Amino acid sequence: MTKIIGLTGGIGSGKTTVANHFLSLGVPVYIADDQARKIMQTEAVKNAIKNVFGVVVFDNDVLNREKLAGIVFNNPEKLALLNSIVHPAVKEHFEKWLTKHKDTPFIIYEAAILFESGGFKNCDYIITVTAPVELRIQRVMQRDNTTRELVLKRVNAQWDDEQRITKSDFVINNINPGITKEEVVKILKILEIKQVES
Repeated sequence: MTKIIGLTGGIGSGKTTVANHFLSLGVPVYIADDQARKIMQTEAVKNAIKNVFGVVVFDNDVLNREKLAGIVFNNPEKLALLNSIVHPAVKEHFEKWLTKHKDTPFIIYEAAILFESGGFKNCDYIITVTAPVELRIQRVMQRDNTTRELVLKRVNAQWDDEQRITKSDFVINNINPGITKEEVVKILKILEIKQVES
């Protein structure tokens, strides 16, 4: 039975970097946020979003993610409505993807809001990636060419590291790239030992 390893962390912590290390070691990786973006462009999901948020979040029938984010980030009820459309579609897509990898001992399921969405309940183990908030803000400002204020809004909309760590099996403090890679190798070895023992 394939073990699902949840991988999470706050915005800018370096989840994708860690996911890529696992991928380079032969572990299949599912990046929920990337898949959600693709799924949000499918007709069924676009129609559901139109029904709830109206055509104002579309430009010529293309979903404008910034307009949608502007509505949901400051409104927990609207965010919950969006999640109720997107999360079931992602869950279904992931289950199909998982069947294609049923012969591998582990897969990585990477999601920014693994805990907030309840996705952690389907994981056998959880890895949280952390980094100092200031470093995370700088990374995201550079990556997304955005403002400090907007990054802070996104940081504050997520759980903090302390909340995630208490529910995690492993923690990677992603400051030094070399040490981060060593941590990934170490965690994979521990998981392999646990797999043999179980």
